[in-house]
This record gives sequence, C-alpha cells and structure tokens, in this order.
Amino acid sequence: MPSLPLIAHTVLIGIGATALMDVWLLVLARLGVPTAGFAMVGRWVGHIARGRFAHAAIAKAPPLPFERGLGWLTHYLVGIAYAALLIAALGLDWLAQPTVLPALVFGLATVAAPWLVMQPAMGAGFLALKTPTPLKNCLRNLANHAVFGAGLYLAAAALAASH
Repeated sequence: MPSLPLIAHTVLIGIGATALMDVWLLVLARLGVPTAGFAMVGRWVGHIARGRFAHAAIAKAPPLPFERGLGWLTHYLVGIAYAALLIAALGLDWLAQPTVLPALVFGLATVAAPWLVMQPAMGAGFLALKTPTPLKNCLRNLANHAVFGAGLYLAAAALAASH
C-alpha cells in the first residue's frame, strides 16, 4: 500500500499539472481561442452514471444538475489519476529527481483518452473528425496535453526541491 506522503505527492502533482493546464486554457480563452467546456464533461459523466455512454451531440443531451461542478471534479480527478499512472510507470526514483522528457511524453500520450474515448462518446468522433475543424482541434488537444505534461514535471520538480 502506498504511503501517505506518496499519496499526497501524487495528488499535489496531479492538481498542479491540471491547474497549469487550466491557466493555459484561460489564456487561450482570453485570446479568443475556443476551449473545452467542463460543463459538457460533467454532463457526459452524469449521463454515464445514468447508463448512457455515447451521444450524437453532448450539448443536445438533457442538462444535469451540477454538471459544471461534476465536470471540474472529473477534470481534476483524471489529472490526479494520470499523475498516479506516471509515478507508477516511472517509479520513486523519478519522483525524487523528476526529468522533463518522460513527463512531457506521458502528457502527450494522455491525449489518446479524449481522441479515442471522450470525443467519440460526446459526439465529436474519433480525433474530432465530426467537428468543423478536426486538425485544428487535434492540434489544440496536443498542445493542451503537452502543457499538462509540463505541469506534471514542474509540480514534481517543485515537490522534490522542497524536500
């Protein structure tokens, strides 16, 4: 069983990386670049809990109470889960002395989840192919997940430096 300090480090790394991604998304939104709405993520997760996984268009699915909050909670829990997977894959040595390349590669690899699961289930198709600008959307997804990967490294490095 993982120790309490390891769990705390994992949670902090996941929150830190996700928060950096959110700052990135906020900057993009201020620049007029369309970004993801976490209310739709919450709507999707809420409908999964009610037995419906896939939608033709999640925006047309019935709204759910607290969907925005559920979306944000899901977003951060997924970030923490990804941090746990990264640490499990790279081990405690990486946690003690983090390096940027594995975190960045891992962050980029996490784009598979929206491309292959979330977007198709929400009606956007694999690799956002059912959207008006699939290539642009995929490139934005890659950039967002690269920022998340950088956040994994930065949060881990900050924690390692504090010890």
